[in-house]
Formats: sequence, structure tokens, C-alpha cells
Amino acid sequence: MRSFAFLQGLDRDLQENLLKQLRDLWTHTSTALEGNTLTLGETKFVIEEGLTVSGKPIKDHQEVIGHAKAIEILYNLLDKPVTEQDLFDLHKAVQTEIVSDIYKPHGAWKVEPNGTYAVNKEGKQTFIEYAFPSDVPSLMNQWLITINQYNSENLSLDTVIEAYAKIHMGFVHVHPFWDGNGRIARLLANLPLLKSGHAPMVIDSTNRKEYIEVLAEYQLEIGTLDKNTDLWPDESLLKPFIDFCKTSYQTTLDLIANAKKQQKKRDAKK
Repeated sequence: MRSFAFLQGLDRDLQENLLKQLRDLWTHTSTALEGNTLTLGETKFVIEEGLTVSGKPIKDHQEVIGHAKAIEILYNLLDKPVTEQDLFDLHKAVQTEIVSDIYKPHGAWKVEPNGTYAVNKEGKQTFIEYAFPSDVPSLMNQWLITINQYNSENLSLDTVIEAYAKIHMGFVHVHPFWDGNGRIARLLANLPLLKSGHAPMVIDSTNRKEYIEVLAEYQLEIGTLDKNTDLWPDESLLKPFIDFCKTSYQTTLDLIANAKKQQKKRDAKK
């Protein structure tokens, strides 16, 4: 079991249970943001027991198992620089529904343009065009350089949450894969947190509307990225997402506080 700063002072079983809680909540919230119907309790059951929940789609079971596997892959990345192949491996883990379609590659960059509709500040429908396939390798090289720079430093909590927001936003703005980008972004953006000894960020699915809106607002302001642009042309526009992330991190802090409260009760009885 890895030794993170946020686990210090806890008995071994409390450390293990806190890591499991974080794994299950992280998996549940990230997949639920994408429409997964399993509850937190069902997610825990599927991961720990390897059994199915009656009436729930097989796809939903595969997604949570794949995400839990991806978390283990992520922990293994703490000991090395992140590479392009690591991103492909994570894509294979989270993208459990393998489609036999050359236009939907499994563990490789997208080959077709992608985008999404959004509603802007004026209440009008508009289209967010993500980076074109030909621009993805150059943009993701920028992204890899940046995340590895963050991973080489021991960052304070406030600074590392800002890093989380920047890494997350950069990834989803490029949208380098045909599917699974959100889940992978929410995994990888946690590397700087974990490298600095902090617990991972989880974004509650109940905040899905605000989350989608703050991402879209930034992407509409910046516009489509290409290989001739900086990946983050105006970092001042990241502030609303940074603020959202700082608020979201309270869920993680609450889990840690509960574990420490349990430890305090134990210590009082010794």
C-alpha cells in the first residue's frame, strides 16, 4: 500500500478503508457524470464482489470495473513520467466497450473530428469544435510536458488544485479520443495531487450541470485549438473552473476528516 501524506496518523485498516472509499466514490462520480446508472453502493458491490446488479446494464458494470482498473494504472504512473502510451493504456481501461470500427480506435488518438453542442451566456445554442485529429499529437505533447512538470514538484494544496484544473481543462479541450475523454481527464488530472501526497479530487455527479457549463464557457471563450496555438492561450479564463474544483475538493476533505475522527476515537480508548 502506498504511503500518502493524507494517510499519515491513521491505523493501517483505516488507511486501507479510506483508499477504498476514495476509489469507489471516484469511480461512481466519474462514471455517473457520463450517464452510468449504478449507485455508489452498487459500484462498491460490483468492484469488490465482481458480481452484477439485477436490472442494470452490463455496460454500466464494465465501466465501473474499467475505471477501478484505471485507478490502479494511475497509481503505477506515480513512479515515472507520463507517456503517450500511458494515455493509450488508460483509454483501453476505461473504454470497456470495444467497437470494431476503424473510426473509433481503441487505445489510439481519434481519427475523426468531434465536438458538442452547448448553450452560451446569451442562451443561444452553439457548437464547440474540439481539436482536429491532425493537431492532436502536437497539442498532447504540450499537455504531457506540462503534467510531467507538475509531477516533478511538491505542490501545496491550493497550487495543486489549480494544476488539476489546468490539466483537466487542457485535456478535455483537445478531446484527443473518440470517447472516454472526461473519465480519463478526471483520472490524469489527479496525478499532481497524488504525487504531492494529497488525496484525489472527485467531482460529484449532482454538480454535473455546473461542471459542464464551466467547461463549455471556457472552451467557447478560447475557441478551437490547433497545433499553432498554445494549449492554454489565456489562463486567466481558468479561474471559474479552479473555483469550482476548490469547492468540489471538500468532498475529499470530508472523507479524510471522518477517518481521522475514527482514529481519534480509537486513540482515546488506548
